Amino acid sequence: MAIYELTLPLQDADVEKLAVGDAVYLYGTLCTARDMAHLQMRERVESGKQLPEQMKGGAIFHAGPVMIKDAENNWQLHVIGPTTSIRMEPHAEFVGSLGVKLIIGKGGMSSDSLQAFRQYKQAYLQAAPGCAVVLATGIKKVKAVHWLENGMPEAMWVLEAQRFGPFIVTMDCHGNSRYDLVKKQAREIAEKVMAEKNSG
Repeated sequence: MAIYELTLPLQDADVEKLAVGDAVYLYGTLCTARDMAHLQMRERVESGKQLPEQMKGGAIFHAGPVMIKDAENNWQLHVIGPTTSIRMEPHAEFVGSLGVKLIIGKGGMSSDSLQAFRQYKQAYLQAAPGCAVVLATGIKKVKAVHWLENGMPEAMWVLEAQRFGPFIVTMDCHGNSRYDLVKKQAREIAEKVMAEKNSG
């Protein structure tokens, strides 16, 4: 296992060196996006409009942060934890085409995403559930917010990261998936147990 400290935006070469099991800390600008933000991005692109943020080389965090405004009316991040990424699976090809290099979330994604990761040189980073307060310490500034009318969790938050993480690479651009491996091992164990039961 290697440990990487990466500054966004990334190049293909930055992602190509990542392998399942590596740990990653992030610096630079990243965006949150859940279901509604993905739909809004698609709508804008399909209607020929520009996105509010540059996605090329960037990272999308599947998360719904908790924000509070301070006395100066600036947004302050209090907690940020991952949401289940499989809900964003229908957008895998679209997100790859935008040039996004890293997806952060929990639970992984499926075969369509793994194929997109190979094609567009992307990787998936697992964020530890239950560590939302700790993760928030890696965000130094809330730079902007878009589509707040969708509600705080579903808005796109633009965040400045400083040693944000650690995250674990669980899907890489070489076709490897920790989730597929776990499923394979589980099937093998189940088959072994059933075989032993039937033989007994």
